[in-house]
Amino acid sequence: MKATVYEGNKTFSVIEREMEAPSKGEVRIKVAYSGVCGTDVHIYHGMMDKRVNIPVTIGHEMSGTIDAIGEGVSDFSVGEKVVVRPLDDRGVKPSDKGFNHICEDLKFIGIDSPGSMQQYWNVPAFTLHRLKQETDLKLAALIEPLSVAVHDVRLSGLKAGETAVVLGGGPIGLLVALVAGETGAEVIVSEVNENRIAKAKELGLHAVNPTKIDLIDYVRERTKGRRADVVFEVAGVKAALDVMTEIAGIRGRIVMVAIHGQKREVDLFKFFWKELKLIGARVYEKEDYEKAITLITANELPFEEMITDVQPLSNIQEVFESIDNNPDGMKILMDCQA
Repeated sequence: MKATVYEGNKTFSVIEREMEAPSKGEVRIKVAYSGVCGTDVHIYHGMMDKRVNIPVTIGHEMSGTIDAIGEGVSDFSVGEKVVVRPLDDRGVKPSDKGFNHICEDLKFIGIDSPGSMQQYWNVPAFTLHRLKQETDLKLAALIEPLSVAVHDVRLSGLKAGETAVVLGGGPIGLLVALVAGETGAEVIVSEVNENRIAKAKELGLHAVNPTKIDLIDYVRERTKGRRADVVFEVAGVKAALDVMTEIAGIRGRIVMVAIHGQKREVDLFKFFWKELKLIGARVYEKEDYEKAITLITANELPFEEMITDVQPLSNIQEVFESIDNNPDGMKILMDCQA
């Protein structure tokens, strides 16, 4: 079978590897598509070389079909369409308080162990979520990032009639905006890249450029002074941290979606003055995956527009090189059987 291998120093190779029978408690998946995630790009840039076990096959946004079943697996059958929720929580302890998705010893499959950018992939059966047979596997490769957005919106408590501002119009930001809109709330996307603004508008979202307008005044005027009930910080830059406490209204909720790798200054006075809440949001839980599957299956939102390119596994090096030169792209999928 064909598999991709990250070898360090911004280098991928494509190799032939022997297929392995699934071990006890595992299934083997014939991978249909594997999406390229921002974390995968960080790995490509060497930012996670101390964590990943080089050489390694990466990838965790995927869809596929069960090809073989290991001993002890009775809940799934060969031929079923599935996605993987790539969280290995077998190290959970009582001190984790039952929050397995953020347990202290959590292992992320596709980062801490081999991932989906290969033709066949052996995974623990407990990570699987079943899809309906009519599910489009190309769209199903969006379920993992969509689950992130579902988790973020669920934790925010956003409801109909409220106003949400999404800071950052990248793939996750736009998915957050789409899910937020499903609640009946008014959603504003703030993004500096004009091509991403155009993409947001193609998706039916309301998007503005904060370098061309005063975002604080804009939100205040649009909400008749109430400002935002929820702010999703998805940009991961200082400017977003500076503005999030300004555009949030009284008792507003700020959801920290972006990963900040260094300590940042935040205007804590605004939290006191307006009784704001800061909500951390990391990955997803089982119910978020099921909700994302429901959204993808219904296909009532423009998910197809999020996919900007599909490439065969053999082009993996070119794909990652092109991402650096194309900040306008949304979601690239690797066709794992091409």
